[in-house]
Amino acid sequence: MKNKFQKITNNFWFDREAEEAVQFYLSVFKDSQMGRTTRYGKEGHEIHGMPEGTVMTIDFVLEGQEFVALNGGPAFQFNEAISLIVNCESQEEVDYYWDKLTEGGDEKAQVCGWLKDKFGVSWQVVPVALNEMLTSGDSEKVAKVTKEFMQMKKIDLPALQRAYEG
Repeated sequence: MKNKFQKITNNFWFDREAEEAVQFYLSVFKDSQMGRTTRYGKEGHEIHGMPEGTVMTIDFVLEGQEFVALNGGPAFQFNEAISLIVNCESQEEVDYYWDKLTEGGDEKAQVCGWLKDKFGVSWQVVPVALNEMLTSGDSEKVAKVTKEFMQMKKIDLPALQRAYEG
């Protein structure tokens, strides 16, 4: 039987922290699971430089989305040009993901719901209601909400709702 693959899969390039990162993400997202693991062999050592038996890739799933974590060495680093959006239904959910994902992360990278976790991966923790407010078609309300959220680190949904309604 053939393995079925998602058409597009996100690949995270870590130096050597793939296992630690996958375990961290699995602990944060309740609907998650770890999949297959591949390991480096003797072949290609002159290129990859990894000791034989070191984890090469780990497949994992977060909230139904498939990912791959690769231990690829220090050649590439994460940056904010790509981020993962966590759509939240409540302030409680925003608080949960914000608190978990910012733990050990870069405090300087926290702005307007964006954050960098302890592995350098960029995330946006955003209430679904914010998108609804910003696409409401009421330019005055959109301006008030935009002004409000642009000043925030972690999104404060009650404050946005007051700005929208007031």
